[in-house]
Amino acid sequence: MPATRNKAAGGGLSAADIAASNEALAPIFAALGDPTRLKLVALLSEGGAYSISQLTETTHISRQGVTKHLDVLAGAGVVSDLKAGRERLWQLEPERINEAKLALESIGREWEQALGRLKRFVEKDD
Repeated sequence: MPATRNKAAGGGLSAADIAASNEALAPIFAALGDPTRLKLVALLSEGGAYSISQLTETTHISRQGVTKHLDVLAGAGVVSDLKAGRERLWQLEPERINEAKLALESIGREWEQALGRLKRFVEKDD
């Protein structure tokens, strides 16, 4: 499908946009592919910044384990930290989550369109 077709229809990101951003999106999806990291993202999505201690209370893993998961999320740009005295506080970077959401929505639209074309083709033969 031409890249401009989806945009012209008001569909947001085109297939070409998605393909061009795959390198940027892959680390986000890889980071979110772990249940513990998803749980940490869910906690951080409640708003505010949380310390390692606060985040560790909600998991069944060590502080070091939580830190490693947060480092993976930070590497993907999903979370960031800031210094508050001797503590590091972690917060969600909603822009990166939104990028992933938009990509999934675009892929979903592409599938819906493909399924619609298949359905019309099959029904045409009936």
